[in-house]
Amino acid sequence: MEAIFEFSAALWEYGGENTWVFVTLPSESADEIAELVPRRPGFGSVKVHAQIGETEWATSLFPDKSLGSYVLPIKRSVRDREQLAIGDVADVTIRVILE
Repeated sequence: MEAIFEFSAALWEYGGENTWVFVTLPSESADEIAELVPRRPGFGSVKVHAQIGETEWATSLFPDKSLGSYVLPIKRSVRDREQLAIGDVADVTIRVILE
């Protein structure tokens, strides 16, 4: 079983140059995901399949308490293939893997 979420979000960089790049999920989507996914030991990551444009990949969402949401890491290979830079807005689809 899976739950699908679609949203648009700006890419942002954590730290300085050449570090992690993320998008932040809308709070409504984050709230729904938190209700769907059972609490597991650890730091609360959630397995997903993500898609931007024609590029799909398996990854995880990570909770960010300071933002009150989940963040999705956007790999360099995805950014390069979809021609995305920091600050660009991407249309994102995530499929939450419910086990």
